[in-house]
This record gives sequence, C-alpha cells and structure tokens, in this order.
Amino acid sequence: QVQVVESGGGLVQPGGSLRLSCVASGRTFGISYMGWYRQTPGNERELVADITSDGSTNYADSVKGRFTISRDNAKITVFLQMNSLNSEDTAVYYCKVRRLSRVYWGQGTQVTVSS
Repeated sequence: QVQVVESGGGLVQPGGSLRLSCVASGRTFGISYMGWYRQTPGNERELVADITSDGSTNYADSVKGRFTISRDNAKITVFLQMNSLNSEDTAVYYCKVRRLSRVYWGQGTQVTVSS
C-alpha cells in the first residue's frame, strides 16, 4: 500500500503564489509517476501537471508558464509551484501516484484564489 498526503493549499489573492507538496509513504519502491490534478464542483478531475521518475513533465495548457512541477525522488515528494494564480485556479488539488499497476490518490487540498 501507498499513502499519499498533500499539503500547502489555502487562500491566496489573485496574482499570488502557493506551493503544494505531496508525500508518498509506505511501499514506495517502484513509484514511476506522480501528478497533480484538480477538481471543481460538478466537474471532472483534470490533469494539472505530472512528472515521471526520469523527470519528464507534462502540463495542462491553462497552467503552462505559471505552474512548475518538481520531484524529490529520494523523499518521494512532488511539488507544485503555482504563480500568477487567478480565480479559475480555485479547486481541490489532488496528488496521484502510480506504483507498478496501481494508482493511489491523496485526500486533496483546497486552493482558493479570491480577493
């Protein structure tokens, strides 16, 4: 089993920044994929950014140039640096981890962008 815990969400003003963290623990050997997704009420969960074990990254068009994903393989941690936040970034952000053929999700962390 793999446990996934996100942190770093909160309330921020438009134009501000936040840094999300996601830590995986338990049976972490073999984790090949870590990513951030977000979801708003009534909508499906959507990819924000992801990163593989070799460092390859992928971003949603809506966050390119504003968000940066990074990974600490030694600590099995993935970060999401979010800059120039706007109201459309308001959502619950979830961390997704894939180990071998199984997927694990965290409980989510709320990000609210509002003045």
